[in-house]
This record gives sequence, structure tokens and C-alpha cells, in this order.
Amino acid sequence: MLSPAAAAVRPERWQALSPEERRTRPPLCPDLVIELASASDSGPSGAEAMRLEAGDVLPGLVMDLEEIWAA
Repeated sequence: MLSPAAAAVRPERWQALSPEERRTRPPLCPDLVIELASASDSGPSGAEAMRLEAGDVLPGLVMDLEEIWAA
């Protein structure tokens, strides 16, 4: 089974799950999915790829990707 590098679910959707569903792989589609490039990829194509903002999906979520791409 494949899974993304990172995923986020709105809090109200997460709270609607039962405790058992939260302990295992939740039966829902994430609101935001992040997949990072593999080591064989050439990296970001421009400055816009150095910062991720979730916008209306998850307001306030901002990730600075500069350290990830530098590794």
C-alpha cells in the first residue's frame, strides 16, 4: 500500500472518526496531500516550489521547503 510523504485532514473530519478508525489507516481521503520528489528528481522548477501554503484547504499551514530541497 502506498502513502504520501505527508497528509493533512481538517480537524472536524478527524474528530468525526471513531477511536478505532484513528488508530489504524483512517477511512477517508486527506484534505491535503504532499508528495516529495525522490533523490533522482532534479528538484524544484522555480522559487514558487520553495514554500507550500495550504490556502483555503487548511488556513495558516505554511511549510518552508528550502531545507528539504537542500538535503
